[in-house]
Amino acid sequence: MVHLKHKSLFNWSGGKDSSLCLYHSLRDERFDIQYLLTTINGKNKRISMHGVSEDLLDDQAKSIGMPLRKLHLPETPTMSEYEVIVSKELEEAKSQDITISIFGDIFLEDLRAYREKQLEKKGFTAMFPLWKRNTVDIAQEFIELGFKAIIVSVDGRYLDQSFAGRYYDQSFIDDLPDNVDPCGENGEFHSFVFDGPIFEYPVQFKQGEIIYKEYKADDKSGKDVGFWYCDLLKN
Repeated sequence: MVHLKHKSLFNWSGGKDSSLCLYHSLRDERFDIQYLLTTINGKNKRISMHGVSEDLLDDQAKSIGMPLRKLHLPETPTMSEYEVIVSKELEEAKSQDITISIFGDIFLEDLRAYREKQLEKKGFTAMFPLWKRNTVDIAQEFIELGFKAIIVSVDGRYLDQSFAGRYYDQSFIDDLPDNVDPCGENGEFHSFVFDGPIFEYPVQFKQGEIIYKEYKADDKSGKDVGFWYCDLLKN
């Protein structure tokens, strides 16, 4: 039986879940992935939430061998600003007959519902290849496939400074507190993947300093949120 591949875009964060999702998506006969799409903080030229420089993102895409498109966002965009920028990108994608948007989300129901609703407005289908998989199994598969990643940011509410800059391996997973998901799916930590089966060669970098940043609370707690970032420098 011949299966028709659908032109798709892949939402790329540069992290481990995104990498494992891309690994499976490239092998999925339903998808013809046209490019990677990444949101960038337009002020500091870094991947949103992860804090990785745009230069290293470019190096990732080159090693993967896929085109990369970037959405440059304001430093602290409102939801309406974000949706306008994304809407324009989707309209451009639709003009290229792209109808599927792929995400590496695992179990955040609200986020999935939001993505599906916004994409449906533009005639797109959202796909989640890792959805509802056990995160312990996902973490093990990532390591066993030979992916290599470094932790680039941690949420200070869950983890201390010592976790920033560590490599994502069994030792790291074993040291996580019981309330932290092994894939960091609740935003407890973020990673940068620099080698593995989707890469033609390792992405070169060197570790910089560990930086602490606080952000104004966006919930009812009223408490500012602090993150530890491990800066990665282009080698």
